[in-house]
Amino acid sequence: MTTYGYARVSTRDQDLATQDAELMVAGCAKVFKEKASGAKTDRPELAKVIRRLESGDVLVVTRLDRLARSTRDLLNVLDEISKRGAGFRSLKDNWADTTTPHGKLMLTVLGGLAEFERSLIAARTGEGRKRAQERGVRFGRPRKLTAHQRDEALQRMAAGETQADIARLLNVSPPTISRLAAASPFVPAAAGL
Repeated sequence: MTTYGYARVSTRDQDLATQDAELMVAGCAKVFKEKASGAKTDRPELAKVIRRLESGDVLVVTRLDRLARSTRDLLNVLDEISKRGAGFRSLKDNWADTTTPHGKLMLTVLGGLAEFERSLIAARTGEGRKRAQERGVRFGRPRKLTAHQRDEALQRMAAGETQADIARLLNVSPPTISRLAAASPFVPAAAGL
């Protein structure tokens, strides 16, 4: 069982020495340090220490904000740590300690709240989409052809023109005309044109 530390500062002008000293006093065998924004998901030293973790190891930070900027990011990192069978501990946030039953409970509650928040966002988004559809808002890519152009294309197909000629005339791809023909049961032998 090895204890690793992770220290991070956001700017090059900030100093890692205080965090490094606190982590060494806490018994960390090695401290991984980097100067990078917490908002960045690409943090090479964090990725390196997580890859090194084995079952029974513990990753220690001085404060939670050194590890992650958002609840979602924190939960993703903690999930990756737990998948490796390792624990996590924050020196200044005593409740954030997966090596104790109380810490596991608090982080489980935090995870549940984040999941609840995602569910609420999904429900609100779905309701908003439904209201927009009721108002006539159309989702997806805009149509390539106007209603008049679609009618003209169907009339030309019914008159025997080829789909390729109609596509060139309307400045669209042949598959656009093909889909229009497939969607129209009123064009005789539309599939063969």
